Amino acid sequence: MNRNETSRLIGERNIVPKRSKGQNFLIDDRVALRHIDFASVGKDDRVLEVGPGLGILTEKLLNVSDHVTVIELDEKLADHIEETFGGRLTLIRGDALSVTFPDFDRFVSNLPYSISTPMIFKLLDHEFGKAVVMVQKEFAERMVAERGEVDYSRLTVNVYYRAECRILETVPASRFRPRPKVDSALVEIIPRPAPFAVKDEDMFFRVVDAGFTHRRKKIRSALRTEGIIIPDHADIPFLDDRMEILSPEDIGILADAVYEHCSGPPE
Repeated sequence: MNRNETSRLIGERNIVPKRSKGQNFLIDDRVALRHIDFASVGKDDRVLEVGPGLGILTEKLLNVSDHVTVIELDEKLADHIEETFGGRLTLIRGDALSVTFPDFDRFVSNLPYSISTPMIFKLLDHEFGKAVVMVQKEFAERMVAERGEVDYSRLTVNVYYRAECRILETVPASRFRPRPKVDSALVEIIPRPAPFAVKDEDMFFRVVDAGFTHRRKKIRSALRTEGIIIPDHADIPFLDDRMEILSPEDIGILADAVYEHCSGPPE
């Protein structure tokens, strides 16, 4: 699929790409082929694609897998996918953030920019073999950031705790129609056991959320703001630091101490 073909389909289907929903359609078949290759999809792999758009990835996924499911919210795009690929795939019409995911081995998607964060968190709650996703370059850099970097965030720690993650390549904005304001990147996510143990995962993630939601505050103040009460006698490390300077392992140590000594209302 190229720029001319994309323009033709948009015109024929009377599709108005919605920037607010991150509807930027990939127009470079070479990028799509590399995306599929990175995902290492086999014939028997159950593949899930979110936001297939005009189907540039979908078509190529159907050439390598006999079990492709796509989730599309936009009615016109869903109609296009259904009419183009018919019974060769399973189409789920609805909001990918709300619908129940089927079982899948590979997750291969050009994620709509507007749902990248909640979609990655939802993805990490599922069992799968590998995901290769297209996201904004800035978002990709947040996924793999190191502590102390400006991009180091709640997203970084959550991804690190659950998976190996790396940026595969940068994709220029010129490879999309309409052209977005920023470049994109292909990112590989491979689930693995957590690299460190915590005493209570719920508390760990509460501490992560509190610290990064109020990242300019010292951790003691950030926790208090989120209803996690620190007893005066508690021996808890890092309370006078800011979350952005702690490694994920440090945050695990902090969360364990908070779990042992503190109380507070659940989220």
